[in-house]
Amino acid sequence: MRATSKLRSLLAAGRTVVAPGAFDGLSARLVEQAGFPAVYASGGAIARSCGIPDLGLLSPDEIVARIASMVDVVTIPVIADADTGYGNALNAQRAARAFERAGVAAFHLEDQAFPKKCGHYDDKALVSADEMGQKLRAVRDALQDPDFVVIARTDAIAVEGFTAALERAAAYIEAGADMIFVEAPRSENEIAEIARCLPGWKLINMFQGGKSPLMPVARLEELGYHLVIIPSDTQRVAIKAMQRVLAEIARDGSSAALNAEMATFQEREGVVDTMGFLDLDKRYAS
Repeated sequence: MRATSKLRSLLAAGRTVVAPGAFDGLSARLVEQAGFPAVYASGGAIARSCGIPDLGLLSPDEIVARIASMVDVVTIPVIADADTGYGNALNAQRAARAFERAGVAAFHLEDQAFPKKCGHYDDKALVSADEMGQKLRAVRDALQDPDFVVIARTDAIAVEGFTAALERAAAYIEAGADMIFVEAPRSENEIAEIARCLPGWKLINMFQGGKSPLMPVARLEELGYHLVIIPSDTQRVAIKAMQRVLAEIARDGSSAALNAEMATFQEREGVVDTMGFLDLDKRYAS
């Protein structure tokens, strides 16, 4: 089954799909090995893994190359962050084709002006709802796979207010979005109202320390959310772990004090399936 069809089947099954964020092949493998049915290729986490902030600084080619490396090592659907489409409707079309060739099952396109900012930053700017609608139509025209899931994201709550965000979301559904993503609702009431007012599939972004209150997946499922992404928590934990081991090395000259918290040599090799690759090497050896 194609990844796109697999994702549609998951979304149609009636249970909320949780897709933790990943930013490279290793983190994508870990998401799959933890038993999650899908993985979210976080644009912000990918940017930060390159040592730069989530301000639209990476080129589409850099992002697609990273996402392709993630798709290549997992069997679960990859849901990608396509930012604003990296420009106008024609740029969005070109990006859509590249993401589809990379093998992702879905991506979200947002209505911020290019270059974008992280959805939980302040001082964002939006394109008009009409321009965003045309981008969505252009993207849909560009895609070859009818099962590809196009997600429309609006950042309007922080810029134009909650009512305007709902109006934009409804317009984006009319323009052809398969799923709607209203970014950064500020209360449980807003989260519930989004689900009540908007038809079809809905995505919500849940992460520690954001502008949206954290809610249990069971409650989000009750409300009518089909997909929950948790973009950066894996990376934030990894940052703290790396800082800790580096501090130990700086102090003691080794990481021996953290031995119990480290993956063993064998566990590390198991994550990346070293033995599987070596077995293939033997099979194809002359």
